[in-house]
Amino acid sequence: MKFESPLIEGRLIKRYKRFLTDIELPDGSQITASCPNTGSMAGLLDQGNRVWCSVSDNPKRKYKHTWELVECSALPNKPMVGINTHLPNKLVSQAIADGLIPQLSDYTSLRREVKYGENSRIDLLLESESKPPCYIEIKNVTLIRQTGLAEFPDAITTRGARHLHELANMVKQGARAVMFYLIQRDDAEHFCLANDIDPKYFNAYNEAHQAGVETLAWSCNLSPIQITLDRPIPIQAPKETENK
Repeated sequence: MKFESPLIEGRLIKRYKRFLTDIELPDGSQITASCPNTGSMAGLLDQGNRVWCSVSDNPKRKYKHTWELVECSALPNKPMVGINTHLPNKLVSQAIADGLIPQLSDYTSLRREVKYGENSRIDLLLESESKPPCYIEIKNVTLIRQTGLAEFPDAITTRGARHLHELANMVKQGARAVMFYLIQRDDAEHFCLANDIDPKYFNAYNEAHQAGVETLAWSCNLSPIQITLDRPIPIQAPKETENK
């Protein structure tokens, strides 16, 4: 997926109120950009990190800049990370349409944001006359605390746990369900759940996994020009937790 217009580079000053970010531009001026990520963004918020923003021409927007990418300058390989949680659905749906994900191929219809369950909307719904429907929930992953190990979540997510319960219920009704963790960084070698950050989500995942909900994790290639899915990432098997 290519960005619609060239991104603007700057240096991170601070992120605050979860949704706002102050950025210094190369000419020394400062802008305030929207931050489309409500997580903790642990490991990404060092002052001085290189960042890239998109620019909107919508006159109704209060902040025309949107923070898209950050370079983790403190790490030796300086990985680039995509922080925009609005992009994963687009990235995964495009990859499915292009036939890049074998496990999600051979469906004739792809719909987004379809109502299901008690009071939820599924990110993607794949359908075909020859097989059960496939419900796909997509999560954006940015957290790496150990070299090469991507983790989710980076903050407590009650909504995420509810989605896991909904997916498990769909499997019980005869459908297929998939948790898709999109790692918007290129330095991930493995993926696992961050039990210490949100034990309730971890337990909900284990229950969903046992019910038959499948899990996929993919890394990305990122640049100021485009973001694309790169490769599947091995998933570490769920472990029992004492935090029940």
